[in-house]
Amino acid sequence: MKVVVCVKQVPDTKGGVKFNPDGTLDRAAMLTIMNPDDKAGLEAALRLKDQYGAEVTVVTMGLPKAEEVLREAIAMGADKGILVTDRVLGGADTWATSQTLAGAIRNLDYDLIITGRQAIDGDTAQVGPQISEHLGIPVISYAQKITVEGDSVVVERQYDDRYHVLKAKMPCLITALAELNEPRYMTPGGIFDAYKAEITTWGRAELKDVEDSNLGLKGSPTQIARASDKVRKGKGEKVTLDPTESVAYIMDKLKEKHVI
Repeated sequence: MKVVVCVKQVPDTKGGVKFNPDGTLDRAAMLTIMNPDDKAGLEAALRLKDQYGAEVTVVTMGLPKAEEVLREAIAMGADKGILVTDRVLGGADTWATSQTLAGAIRNLDYDLIITGRQAIDGDTAQVGPQISEHLGIPVISYAQKITVEGDSVVVERQYDDRYHVLKAKMPCLITALAELNEPRYMTPGGIFDAYKAEITTWGRAELKDVEDSNLGLKGSPTQIARASDKVRKGKGEKVTLDPTESVAYIMDKLKEKHVI
């Protein structure tokens, strides 16, 4: 059984967010982590490896520093890491990103592809389903439990206050929730092995069946008009009034703001 896991290196929002002049994230200047939903997907793949002897290949698209999350994945137990990086891929929206990842995955043998539900720096939940569409395989999203039955996967799909049970023949793609599991820690031996491991690096030339018009910033139908850091609220107003005056004051403010 061969499992491909797509992970993303995302900004650690606790350390602050920085932007380039064009409104895109300045990823090179920020502290980074593995996207939480993706880490849950990686853990699901590693459990399939533990149970069935699956081969786990982790793929990421990003700057050269994104190699860090691949080594983290290998330290957790993944078998191979593939970094897709090229200047022409920069500035990609979800459409161009999914085209790029699909082009890379076409080079691989796989039974199952696992992605996170969404990335904390975009929150679109679009890339996983788009990859499945490009590859022409079924997708089951919002997975909270995954089991394998022969040549099929059975997934509990989160839905409001309940869940659906869906079954699909492989190959297929699953998007994982962070609540799917508790990812394991890297082991000391795994860390040592990870930093000896060879990371495969692919660029534009290695992407199969992808047009240049669908890549990078130029191939992105979604363009950022403006972006900024979190807007800080102004200093509030403090007044000392008796209860009757307080009610009248609050009512006047609500009317002034057209709340009532």
